[in-house]
Amino acid sequence: MLDRQVVKEFLQEELEGIEVPKDISFDDLVETFSKYTEDDYYEWLKDNFKSFFEHWNPHWDWIRERVEHYSKE
Repeated sequence: MLDRQVVKEFLQEELEGIEVPKDISFDDLVETFSKYTEDDYYEWLKDNFKSFFEHWNPHWDWIRERVEHYSKE
């Protein structure tokens, strides 16, 4: 779940100079954009899971290499 305060600050910054219609509550806009983004994020996670774990047939040597690589950062 996204931090709504972070999303709110992000939208305030990104929408600078863009007038939000008066009939759209900014809080509702923040919530709707957050949910929209979370839906997309979940699909992205599922796709990456399938790729990383080779569609439920993990190549553990490759995963070990990735763990080692990212552990050094």
